[in-house]
Parts: sequence; structure tokens; C-alpha cells
Amino acid sequence: MTNKPTNEHETPFEQARQEDENGNEYWSARDLQLILEYLNFRNFESTIEKAKIACRNSGQLEDDHFAQVRKMVQIGSGAMRPLKDYRLSRYACYLIIQNADPSKEIVALGQTYFAVQTRKQEVFEQATEEQRRVMLRDELRKHNTQLADAAYQAGVLTTVDFAVFQNHGYKGLYGGLDAKGIHSRKGLKKSQKILDHMGSTELAANLFRATQAEDKIRREDIQGKDNANRAHYDVGAKVRQTIKELGGTMPENLPVHEDVKKVERKLQKGNTLLPEGE
Repeated sequence: MTNKPTNEHETPFEQARQEDENGNEYWSARDLQLILEYLNFRNFESTIEKAKIACRNSGQLEDDHFAQVRKMVQIGSGAMRPLKDYRLSRYACYLIIQNADPSKEIVALGQTYFAVQTRKQEVFEQATEEQRRVMLRDELRKHNTQLADAAYQAGVLTTVDFAVFQNHGYKGLYGGLDAKGIHSRKGLKKSQKILDHMGSTELAANLFRATQAEDKIRREDIQGKDNANRAHYDVGAKVRQTIKELGGTMPENLPVHEDVKKVERKLQKGNTLLPEGE
């Protein structure tokens, strides 16, 4: 019997989600096969083929959602052997699960997960800048809590230690500026929270920093506050490098926005907040 998770972040589908160096999410078909309890890849591939047909029939480009790759695995002798795999988009996973064995409880869970997440993405893409700011600020608040837990497990134990840890992430992303330096650069008052005055682009960059730093600390089982600080800085610097390579504006040069809490109250009053759980 599959245990039902208490929230979307605990589902095996969310845990299997990966991101490439440019922040594009994807799932491995081999990972999805195991989650959906298919004993061998050959049988699972027939489900993938059905999903490809559905993709083409919906007018989407198959290669945009089902990228065939080779996955290196170790065999009994210790040698590495390439196996066929796919890098799947969220939409591809949704189509695969729609065509999977409906009698499996995990398939029903997957259908709910990908339907909800696909809908959230559609809503976000149609949102205004103010709505995106509120949504991203809320997501960043949640992920900062998860990042704090990962840092604590690594040995960042005190409030002072965590402030130093956070500053390392900021320094990596903001070209050496810590929280105080960002405040000064953007003309913010001491009482104003940096994250509350960011636009959606800057919030998204910080959300990527937070999620990737947490993932790196947990995945590599980083221990010691100095090592955790270094890891957070390296992730921030990598996000900054990606922004530079894409020709984006450096975060310290992005404009200051109205306090997101005021924006949220305004949207609540007008009943124009993004819907939750859709």
C-alpha cells in the first residue's frame, strides 16, 4: 500500500524532479518507471509510446517533452553500461501517467500530482506581475524554511550562524554583496525586508538559489557550518553565472518594488490572488 504524503513536496514525483544547469526541470523515465512500479523498462516504454501519440495529437512537439538520452549504470562486473532513457517534461509525465495502469494506487497519486502542478503552471503563466510576486514570495518563504532545516542538520545551529550562512548565498548571487550591502545598493531602510521588495525575476533567482542550496547540502550530506557556507556561496555564484550567460540583468541592478505584503492585501481586497490548489 502506498503511503499518501501530507503535501506535494513529499511525493515521490516531487523528490524525483531534477533541474539542469539552466534551471529547467525534468524527470528521468527510468526513475518514473520505478515510482510507477513497472518491473521492466520494456513494458513501461509501451506506456511512453502512447503518451508520445497523445503529445503529437495535442499539437505539441514530441522532442520538446520526450528527449531520448543514454543513462550510464554499473553492471555486476563493475563496468559502466549505457541504457536508453528519456528526459521528460512535466507535461510528458502527465501524459504518461494518464496512460499508465489505473489500478495502481501510485498512478492515481501521480495523476493528481501532475494535474495540480500543470494547472498551477498554466495559472502562473497567465498571472500579472503582482500576482507572480505574491506567489513567488510565498514559495520562497516555504523553501527558506526547508533550507534552514538543511543548514541546521549540517551544523548551522545558531541565529548568528544562520545569518552568516544566508549572507554567503547572497554574496554568491549578488557579486559579493551581503544583506546589508543589498539594502544599501537598493536604498532600502533597515526595517524593510529585501525579499519583500523584489520583483518576480529577482524572486525567481533567489528561489532557485534556495532550492538548489538545500538540495546540494542534503544530497552531498555536507557537514560543518564552513562547508555549508561555502556550498551556499557556490550555488549563488552558479545562479549568477547562469543569469550572465543568458544575458539577464544582475540581481543587484533590478528595481525595487512596492512591499509585497501591501500588494497581497490589495489583491485580496480585489479577490485577484492566484487560486491555490488548482
